[in-house]
Amino acid sequence: MTGTPRAARAAVLGSPIAHSLSPVLHRAAHAAMGLDGWRYEAIECDEAALPGLVAGLGPEWAGLSLTMPLKRAVLPLLDTVSDLAVRVGGANTVVFDGGARHGHNTDVHGIVRALAEAGVAPPRSATILGGGATAASALAALRELGLAEATLVVRDPERARTTAGAAERLETALQVLTFDKVGTALETDLVVSTLPAGAADGLADLVAGVPALFDVVYAPWPTRLAAAVAARGGTVVGGFPMLLHQAVRQVELMTGRTDVPVEAMRAAGEAEIARRAAAG
Repeated sequence: MTGTPRAARAAVLGSPIAHSLSPVLHRAAHAAMGLDGWRYEAIECDEAALPGLVAGLGPEWAGLSLTMPLKRAVLPLLDTVSDLAVRVGGANTVVFDGGARHGHNTDVHGIVRALAEAGVAPPRSATILGGGATAASALAALRELGLAEATLVVRDPERARTTAGAAERLETALQVLTFDKVGTALETDLVVSTLPAGAADGLADLVAGVPALFDVVYAPWPTRLAAAVAARGGTVVGGFPMLLHQAVRQVELMTGRTDVPVEAMRAAGEAEIARRAAAG
């Protein structure tokens, strides 16, 4: 950015969006950074509404965070798209600067940082459960860690086409299996589950023995998958560290500053997760 404005607006878009943790994380960062004039909100927005909403944003807007399916839908609306976002096939961040819209992918950074923070060594092999947008970001993260091949396990191979396209752009060899063959893909250093909460519960016994698990779910936590791996001594990484670190990178991009308060954001996010769990 050309410089941090004294007051600016930003938001996370998606549908549904009410339970997003992004406002908690970004507001904590803004407060700790002294950006008192900044506003960050959650806006309900689906694919059909996205072009009109983006077109109507004024010069006071610094950036947007995007959830699926908007990460792909936003690409035609942007003036520039980072090489990483092109290869992954989605931008979860839009930065407004000089009247232009710039697309970035910070999910990959979030995954890489989450794994490093937990002490997970760069894997020699990996299996990804699920074939959605997060699977593509996981592939890119694994590629960044030096892995040039991976196994993808999906319910329907047809639904793996988008992820397979990302693998081709990332120059990653991808073996696609269906869940009835998942047992053949678990002699691996790392399993990445991109499945929604509860969807992987039935795989807990099968996956329990893997050395490391990254489960993108952050609530409820631990998932049955995570608990099973932890009980066998494996390293477990949850979805919150990924969410935290991708948000840290978003704040850097939107503000143009590098003094982003990671621990203040972490504390705010963990407190909100605990509050929601207590509220049932």
